[in-house]
Amino acid sequence: MPYDGLVLAAVCHELNTKLAGGRIEKIYQPLKAELALLISKPQARYRLLISANASVARIHLTENNKPNPATPPLFCMVLRKHLEGGRLRQITQQSLERILHLEVDTWDELGQPVVKTLIIEIMGKHSNIILVENLPDKNYKILDGIKRYSHAVSRHREVLPGRTYLAPPRQDKVSPLNLTEERFFALVTSADIDTKLTDILLKTFTGFSPRMCREVLYRSGLALDLPLDHCGEYELRLLWQYFSNICSDLQQGNFTPMLVYNADQSVLDFAAFNLTQYAAYQTLSGEMNPLLDRFYTQKDYQQQMQAKSQSMLTIIKRASSKLRKKLVKHQQSLATANRGDDWRIYGELLTANMYRLKQGLDQIELENLYHPEQVKITITLNPRLTPAENAQAYFKKYVKSKNTLKAVNEQLIQARQELDYLEGVETALHLAKKLSDLTEIQTELIAQAYLKPPAEKKQSHKSKKKASSRPDKPQPLVYRSDEQFNISVGKNNRQNDYLTQRLAQPDDLWLHTKEIPGSHVVIHTNGKKIPDNIIKRAAQLAAFHSKARQSSNVPVDYTYVKYVRKPKGAKPGFVIYDHQKTIIVNPSEQ
Repeated sequence: MPYDGLVLAAVCHELNTKLAGGRIEKIYQPLKAELALLISKPQARYRLLISANASVARIHLTENNKPNPATPPLFCMVLRKHLEGGRLRQITQQSLERILHLEVDTWDELGQPVVKTLIIEIMGKHSNIILVENLPDKNYKILDGIKRYSHAVSRHREVLPGRTYLAPPRQDKVSPLNLTEERFFALVTSADIDTKLTDILLKTFTGFSPRMCREVLYRSGLALDLPLDHCGEYELRLLWQYFSNICSDLQQGNFTPMLVYNADQSVLDFAAFNLTQYAAYQTLSGEMNPLLDRFYTQKDYQQQMQAKSQSMLTIIKRASSKLRKKLVKHQQSLATANRGDDWRIYGELLTANMYRLKQGLDQIELENLYHPEQVKITITLNPRLTPAENAQAYFKKYVKSKNTLKAVNEQLIQARQELDYLEGVETALHLAKKLSDLTEIQTELIAQAYLKPPAEKKQSHKSKKKASSRPDKPQPLVYRSDEQFNISVGKNNRQNDYLTQRLAQPDDLWLHTKEIPGSHVVIHTNGKKIPDNIIKRAAQLAAFHSKARQSSNVPVDYTYVKYVRKPKGAKPGFVIYDHQKTIIVNPSEQ
């Protein structure tokens, strides 16, 4: 998904059509390396996003309105001083490089008309946004940059106010525009004969990313890993034909932008031209700017989801690991405590054979009167204690083991329940598809003291009133069968509790994977009898929305809601139930 020179050419073409002559009304800097320019024209207003973020550097129109900091950063204030109120003269791309110039007609401090240019350099970690003043000798004087640096960082140039602007070092590549067939052949055949054609195109011509180089070969029907050594005149002419077709469309502004989706509807790729290599994928065509806005909006959403989910998963896994270590210790304590009957027997045998004991013995062999065959057992003694004191010591160990056994069993039950709870939360995190789902899980973990509550932000009376009046009702998933039955699925414990305890009716059917963390599922009966095929489908949903979603032959319990109860003080999502039946299914959301 590289934002290559061809994509920038398509963006530039559309921006000139829409923005040229527009007035810059407002400038914002919502993020450290990101700008938003509000540009107005008669009967139209546009929001232009410009980012110098190392991983997502780009420029395109956007519909998203991000919150801005209370105090604008210094660079934002500089831009406001020099560009607000100015008019965009033109937008130009520098020879298919990923460098864009936004020329603005504005005024100097004396009110004299001047031209200032906002230069956007899209170069990965070296991306920058630089404001310059156009000088009479066709040079540029830097007014400021969103990323300032001196020769200590770059030997090639400095980006500091007052310095003369120098463009980034030019790559040793050739512009594909106005290229002749002879020149193309000469450039391609001058490469090392073992080099792949895709690598030759990438290293030779500006604007072409690896994806577009593969597209040229894919359209020509040549193997994507074909080396120059295996090419004759026929292959080279095919290569030129499809390469020149793209260049011709590029020169004429005949772009065919497209967006490519994965099978799960997540965005995969984009390009300024139709990508025939993705013929088997779902695609969306349209203008370049809206497609880029859609792509990066979804990518940003996915990254937020991943970051939020991962932070909670880390905490859950850490807590689960501690619990598992506790369980091992409890099991060891239980094994020791289970010897309580041995201590009692030893005490009683010593008491019964007191006449045979004397102080100073370190052990004694006695017949076990409680064994059917009265086998002999060896009992260890403390030679410093009297026989009576040794017997009493074993009785004390017996009493202590009884108390330990009771306490450890309670701790084991609590630890197992807490581990089951954490595994359920982990499953919910893996199944979450929206930020709102993750927010509900976060709220639950804060309430259960696994997370610290966020620092409170000061709110105005108006925003507090709006927040307090906003409904905060959980929204379980709802599936509708062909037989007109609604099947609700809780996506997390908060939704599970709401669905089972409040939303469901006593005669609705409740389903849950048997002894496996997962979602609560409810078939809303509305007084109707539920066919067996609907129970099976709901059970498949319960299995799909559980920890066993990748398994087969998953047992799912089902019973009426009136037989489902939540114990007092139980953790979110935990219930007990009876009158259940069990069905074995394979997970499916289909």
